[in-house]
Parts: sequence; structure tokens; C-alpha cells
Amino acid sequence: MKFFKPKFWDRNKISFFSILLFPITLLIKSFSFVKKNTTITHKFSIPIICVGNVYLGGTGKTPLCIEIFIILKNLNKNPVFIRKKYSSFQDETNLQKQVGPLYESKKRIDALNKAIYNKADIAILDDGFQDFSIKKDLSIVCFNEKQWIGNGLVIPSGPLREDLSALNRANWVVINGKKNTNIENEILKKDKTIKIFYIKYKAQNINEFKNEKVVCFAGIANPDSFFNLLKDNNINILEKISFPDHYNYSDNELENLVNKAKENNATLLTTEKDFFRIGENHKKNIKHLKIKVEIENKKQFIEEINKII
Repeated sequence: MKFFKPKFWDRNKISFFSILLFPITLLIKSFSFVKKNTTITHKFSIPIICVGNVYLGGTGKTPLCIEIFIILKNLNKNPVFIRKKYSSFQDETNLQKQVGPLYESKKRIDALNKAIYNKADIAILDDGFQDFSIKKDLSIVCFNEKQWIGNGLVIPSGPLREDLSALNRANWVVINGKKNTNIENEILKKDKTIKIFYIKYKAQNINEFKNEKVVCFAGIANPDSFFNLLKDNNINILEKISFPDHYNYSDNELENLVNKAKENNATLLTTEKDFFRIGENHKKNIKHLKIKVEIENKKQFIEEINKII
């Protein structure tokens, strides 16, 4: 979804705009309720690990999927990524294809069947928490600690794809950020059996930019996560520029960004996702930050995954 996130989504108080949009929210919730209760669920012959979210975007699903893939390979499994096919959302797809086999289709079931035919023995379902047609062996819901659930309302009144009560379908919650007992308590109110893990982003090539001035830009769901990661690593940021999520940059926009950096004798820096959406003729003038996730209590995380494979 290519849009700038409305600021009122993340306010603690319910805004006028949230109230104005609430009738549409009720329609969406009604549609979701009917869909959940009328969809036939299919069981597959291989374990399915689903990594999804309730908050719309920017929670760290894609890098977590990649880390789980690496863990499964180290456990001598033959994992695959499964995604719903969106013609315009290829940045995350390209990231995962660099790591391992990816199957995508308009129906995730079709992608799964093809993967199983090709001898996959475990599947990572990226962004499938709201797909009720697939029985999951492990459902993981991701949150960003700083955003949490915003104003707590379902779209378009708020940033949630469904109410927090949806956590009764989850086995684990993974929180991207610092330990937060208030959030943990809210989660455990929904289901006391949910296991909670924490992750954080680790910049792999940050030293390249330590002694440079940087103009940075991002067209992702939560651009502040990128900007804050640079700030936390004491990068000298001259300017931060945000674009809508999954934004397709024009040649003119990229030329303007390149010129802005050159005028300030600075490095033009973006995210790895954004880098995949940049034309080849511009890549020589733009650098990107490579990140991975670090899992706290990784030993326990792996032990729990082992139980379902």
C-alpha cells in the first residue's frame, strides 16, 4: 500500500478523523469477521511458520523471515518463503530471493502446493496472519515497540489490520525494540500462553558511513526506524527525506536526491528495500544500509522452532 501513514494513527487520543472514519472501520471489521468464519482452512503436509502483523507495516516481518530461514537451514531443513504475489511490491520479494527459494502466487495455497511438489520440507509464510485458508503450525505476530498499536483502532480509523483480540490466534509475539513490560502485560491479557521474544536491527555495514556526512531517504512503512538506526550509530545526518511505503522513484526525483548530496559533499544513503526499487543507472551514486535482526534469547527461540519441525 503506497501511502504516507496518517499522523493521527499513532496518537494516544482518539482524533476527530478517527471518529469520522469509524463507519468504514466497522464495515472492514464486519467483512473480516465474515471472511474468518466462512473460509475453509487447509492443512498441509509440511510445517508452516507464519510471520505476520496486526499493525499495518513497519514491524520487521521481512528481516525476521530471513533470520528464521537461516536458522532452518542451519537445522538442516529445506525451507522456502511463501508470499502472496503483488506486481508492484517486489522490494521485499527481491530481498528474500537473495537468501533462498521463494514461491509467490495470487493465492498462497497455490504457492505452497508448488513448493511442496519441489521438495520443500518447511515453509515460511510472510505476511499471512490474516490468511485464514492456511493452517499454521506456528503463528508469529510482529510489533514495533515504539509504535505498538498506535491509537488502537482498525483501519482507516487507526493503523490496525484487526483488533488486538486477534492475538488469540498467535503462538508468539516478536517485539522489535526494547523490553516493555506494559506491552507484555497487554499481550498476556489476550492470551497467557503466548511466548514473547525481542529483536533489534543490527546495521552490518555501518562503519562505511561513520566519518561521512549523509543525506538519507526511505520509502518504507516506518522510515523513522531507518533514520533512528543511523542516529543511534552516531551518523552525521544532514537531511532526512521520507517517501510513501513501496514508493517507485522517478528518474527526476533520484537525480534531485543525488544532486542534493553532491552539493553538500555528502553520501546519499537509503534502505536495502529502497535500493531494489532504484534503476540501475542511479545505483552507482547511492549507497544502502544492510541490516539483519538480532534475536534476544536466540537459543530459546531456536529450541522452540525445533519443537514444530
